[in-house]
Amino acid sequence: MKFTRFGPAGIERPVVLAEDGQAYDLTTLSSRIDGEFLADNGIERTRDALEAGRLPRTDTTGLRVGAPIARPGKVICVGLNYRDHAEETGAEVPTKPVVFMKAANTVIGPNDEVLVPRDSVKTDYEVELAVVIGATARYLDSPDDAASVIAGYAVSNDVSEREFQLERSTQWDLGKSCETFNPLGPWLVPAAEVDPSALELLLSVNGEVRQRSTTKEMIFDPAYLVWYLSRHMVLEPGDVINTGTPAGVALGLPGTPYLRAGDVIEVSIEGLGTQRQKVGQA
Repeated sequence: MKFTRFGPAGIERPVVLAEDGQAYDLTTLSSRIDGEFLADNGIERTRDALEAGRLPRTDTTGLRVGAPIARPGKVICVGLNYRDHAEETGAEVPTKPVVFMKAANTVIGPNDEVLVPRDSVKTDYEVELAVVIGATARYLDSPDDAASVIAGYAVSNDVSEREFQLERSTQWDLGKSCETFNPLGPWLVPAAEVDPSALELLLSVNGEVRQRSTTKEMIFDPAYLVWYLSRHMVLEPGDVINTGTPAGVALGLPGTPYLRAGDVIEVSIEGLGTQRQKVGQA
């Protein structure tokens, strides 16, 4: 199963894609795919309804794809979680997760326009595996407990403005929270159907491959990150965790080829789908 939402921004309709690729309308179960849906066993209820033939088929041809999760409560990001990315930026390889927050209203659909902020000269891209939380997590005893609170996984593009991030403040939030800075989706794939340990990540700009790696190169894997974060904050259903990006960002490449209006970004993770964004100007 793959969960997503179709339709104009703000009024998307929840849909589940079955194994045969057919789309089924979820509105008889819930009007939204959000934290409340996940906490109320929404994935399991959807599976049961599909198997019982209780969900109507729906045609999504030509419809906009929304982010698979309606506005998350919070977006938590992990920086420098791939050794090669830490090295390309000149940072020390972390011995503990580097954690920062990103405004929840940065989340947009996977194919929506990404806007270069006004006064920006260093807008960058980052392919990342996103973890979506499905149950409240506080003070988990060990990473082994993380599986019980992870609803699923998705593709995330953690767009960043490097001057705002690194030169305007000692905190990273300014460079991470500009509008449109977190395309998410196209799908939320249930955790039971994903092995996050060795998924291929790929990102290209205007057809040129910039990032290619696998999640096995992570320093801290998703289970560890969920456990670690739960020791410092309460994770709630619908929260999104961006788990870090590999080498190949514009900041670390010769000539620092930052994004400009007119560029086209394609972002994919094995088994989780592909995003395609055209870059515009705010």
